[in-house]
Amino acid sequence: MTDPFTDSVATVVAIGALPDRPAELLALIDAAAVKLAETSLSPETEPDLLAHTQTAERIRRRWVGVSAALLVEVSDRNAHRTAGYLNPHQYLSQGLRLGTREAGRRLRMAEAIGEFSNFQGETLPPRKPATAASVAAGTVGAEHALVISAVLAKVPGCISPEVKASAEAELAEAAAGLNPDDLGKVGDRLLAHLDPDGQESDHVDRQRQRGITILPQDRQLMCKVRGAMTPELRAKFEVILTAWAAPGMNNPTDPDSPTGTINADGIDAEALAAARGRDLRSAAQRTHDALLALCDYVLAHGGLGAPNRIPAELVITVTDQELAAHAGISLTATGTRIPIGELVRLAADAVPHLAVFRNHTSEVLYQGRGARFASKAQRLALFARDRGCTAPGCDRPFAQTQAHHAPDWITPGGRTDIDALGAACGRHNRAVGTNRGQWETTILTDGPDAGRMAWRPATTEQPWRLNPIHHAGQARCLHPSERYRRESGPPPERPSEPGGPASYRFRAQPSENAAKGFGAASA
Repeated sequence: MTDPFTDSVATVVAIGALPDRPAELLALIDAAAVKLAETSLSPETEPDLLAHTQTAERIRRRWVGVSAALLVEVSDRNAHRTAGYLNPHQYLSQGLRLGTREAGRRLRMAEAIGEFSNFQGETLPPRKPATAASVAAGTVGAEHALVISAVLAKVPGCISPEVKASAEAELAEAAAGLNPDDLGKVGDRLLAHLDPDGQESDHVDRQRQRGITILPQDRQLMCKVRGAMTPELRAKFEVILTAWAAPGMNNPTDPDSPTGTINADGIDAEALAAARGRDLRSAAQRTHDALLALCDYVLAHGGLGAPNRIPAELVITVTDQELAAHAGISLTATGTRIPIGELVRLAADAVPHLAVFRNHTSEVLYQGRGARFASKAQRLALFARDRGCTAPGCDRPFAQTQAHHAPDWITPGGRTDIDALGAACGRHNRAVGTNRGQWETTILTDGPDAGRMAWRPATTEQPWRLNPIHHAGQARCLHPSERYRRESGPPPERPSEPGGPASYRFRAQPSENAAKGFGAASA
């Protein structure tokens, strides 16, 4: 089976017609992609179509290496700072609009197969040379490389570098004939061979793999938790759960359920037995409720220290319209969204603070101070207005921000007044300056966004940019009362798809009986 496209490329390479400059090569690839997208594939035969898909996949896999090389060069030269981004991840996720997950994936790929430079300017070989060579040959794709990296990350630290290199080469060779899922199975067997009884793993390996991640909230405002506990943490956690997650204890759906630890003084044995009989929760639900009760205990007993800073308290912002409608979403200083109904129960014993804004703007009327550091009252007002870091594209919650001065406090005119402050995370606060690659800030003075802090790369005349991430859903058209009023009317007609829905679907897979028509013998 021959591929005319591959043959034509080989001919071009043979006569040396390709340019040498990256810009010209990229322009040629871009033009070829545009031309290929406009070219009809109908005249192609079935064998040719299969050959074309194989060639396209080989190009895609090779492009993984090209992308990694570009990213390494951007990182080594700090080129991302020219566009105002603090690090390569931010440039990928925001500048190229890849998102956090894909940006992390690209960085892991570059770390695995890229050729970085040391402080002396010398080019270092790839960390996984066999994988990098397979990617360059087009036999291994990004998912294969990530599987190889994940497997090698589990190799015990006491295994010699030579054995690890041999394992990487073996995985890269296997990847040429397997899909990523099957390659993972090969990796599991390889790990079992290197450490058959788990005795090679030591304290250093466990510390390297430890971690707990709280994933983002979903549409129901729930979030999943994933991670790996060390044996020490698990042992301690199980002891706590034995006392706090016992049946009948800390049941939020049972107002008569005892709270705290089952071993506490004053626990009524009869009340506990009755609560245990009413307890229909699963073990997982009891674990969740035990964590909730532990958090309540820590917050109520000053476990976070003196409440003179917002991170030491549970602080939530909500509009009076949402409270009146008893619908909508409130926001905590740590970035968690809480339904208004749950907020009302949570805030039964709360101390309210009132932040007053100018009509239809984000401008706090006034709160001034002579000292450099913002007061707690000013921080509360900043939270009500900014909700998080004000730098464009930054999703850091307010609890991880500092009070940023615009203009700077040490400059003439610098002051610690609410109309000269904005929330900024530590990285972005330090990124403000007058040099190339830094940011400059200002407080908008007119329009519906008056009072909000805006950013732009320093030494440029680019438009001032706001951060919409923390204010999603705050537009009047998305307000609960407006939304409910709109939803009470008849639903809008859904536009029909051109040619009918089936026109844009892949053909259904043949059934088992239909497959027998292609030569399969029936029983």
